Amino acid sequence: MKCYHCGGELERVITDLPFKISLRSIIIIKNLPLLQCKNCNEYLIEDSVMKKVDDILDNTDRNVEVGILSYAA
Repeated sequence: MKCYHCGGELERVITDLPFKISLRSIIIIKNLPLLQCKNCNEYLIEDSVMKKVDDILDNTDRNVEVGILSYAA
């Protein structure tokens, strides 16, 4: 698959990403599978993965200032 930003090649990687879920709350999801460009580091989260991320974030306490959760496939 090609990067929509630079045309470089995307590769499957596992990484950690932060998601801001409210004004004062950030959740870091560890071990998140995504596609990342080898050239410019732009990334793409596939629809099936994003649906699971949405489910994880929907069930997260929004009063937590910083939380760390693991993505389990």
